[in-house]
Amino acid sequence: MPTRIIPSSREALPVIGLGTYRGFDVAPGSAGYARLPAVLDALFAAGGSVIDSSPMYGRAERTTGELLGKRQPRPKAFLATKVWTSGREAGIRQMEDSFRLLQTDSIDLMQIHNLLDWQTHLPTLRDMKAAGRIRYIGVTHYTSSAYDALESVLNTTPLDFLQINYALDDRAAERRLLPLAREKGVAVLCNTPFGGGGLLRRLGSTPLPAWAGDVGAGSWAQLALKFVLANPAITCAIPGTGNPRYMTENAAAAGPALTPRQVRELIALV
Repeated sequence: MPTRIIPSSREALPVIGLGTYRGFDVAPGSAGYARLPAVLDALFAAGGSVIDSSPMYGRAERTTGELLGKRQPRPKAFLATKVWTSGREAGIRQMEDSFRLLQTDSIDLMQIHNLLDWQTHLPTLRDMKAAGRIRYIGVTHYTSSAYDALESVLNTTPLDFLQINYALDDRAAERRLLPLAREKGVAVLCNTPFGGGGLLRRLGSTPLPAWAGDVGAGSWAQLALKFVLANPAITCAIPGTGNPRYMTENAAAAGPALTPRQVRELIALV
């Protein structure tokens, strides 16, 4: 899989990862849980490594830890999760829970979810990074209404990562926030690259462009991911799925890049 550089470290990161919202919030013994080992197989077989979770996602952290812990040797996943609570002590307790649930002594990326009490949590994250327990620090949000606040944080606070929403039908981030992230040397994880699902439903009845095969795209989902990756500020897209077929399809979108003309044509369709 192609990679892009994390600016703060120059580490290469595969450009397609896996989000665990909903898909990994499933109980052992369920049909959904039984499919998840194959989802991870598809991610790793394609050369992907990023798995993003959160305490907000129900059982997702625990499920991720269980599935990775059963594999010997344990795969070298790039684990990203979040702190999503108020208060220093509550934040520490929640992050310690994440280490336990993910069954790991080291988390690659700890993010302050939706900027909740971010000024309180940031010193704790810096201490954890200095101690080697986490490798990168980031902030997240999922709505363009928070972009002014995110912009202010990027302008005043050294960070390794930003996670935001960006999609073919949700392009507000490309006006100021994505250029600012590039300027500040902040890696970007893209959540909801399918626009929350409505985008693919709307495009489903529209034939794929004649050139789709030329860039290795056999579906609108792959074109939607290719659009996201056409922005050089995006380091990694993390579409969520609990379906191994979709994980394979998503990972394959990391192939040939779109040209500027193809990007403009896709924008015109929505």
